Amino acid sequence: MTTLTCLMLVAALLPALTALIAKAGGRAFDNNEPRVWLAGQQGWRARANAAQANTFEALPFFFAALLLALHNGADTSYLVGLAGAWLVLRVAYVGLYLAGLGTLRSLVWAAAVAVNIAMLFASA
Repeated sequence: MTTLTCLMLVAALLPALTALIAKAGGRAFDNNEPRVWLAGQQGWRARANAAQANTFEALPFFFAALLLALHNGADTSYLVGLAGAWLVLRVAYVGLYLAGLGTLRSLVWAAAVAVNIAMLFASA
């Protein structure tokens, strides 16, 4: 498996990780109706669930930008750097979300979007 493939796999698994964080150790967790249980959570569990939703929302742009750049012949090593940066930013985003640091979290979110935009133009 190439480095780029590994980064894509880790990115795809990030929402599942945030879901696990939201649900782990929760009292009266109901796996038959997890969304109802999650909707009633507060604090860091609620923020982890929100981070999960946002991580799912961020994936299409990431994958589309990366695949378009590959299709257009962008340098793979450059894309590995961008994809790695995106992943580090998204992990930081989740951590900041869990910590309740909204302003810093939003700045990291914007930086990850900027990395996606850089990928779009990587082969230009």
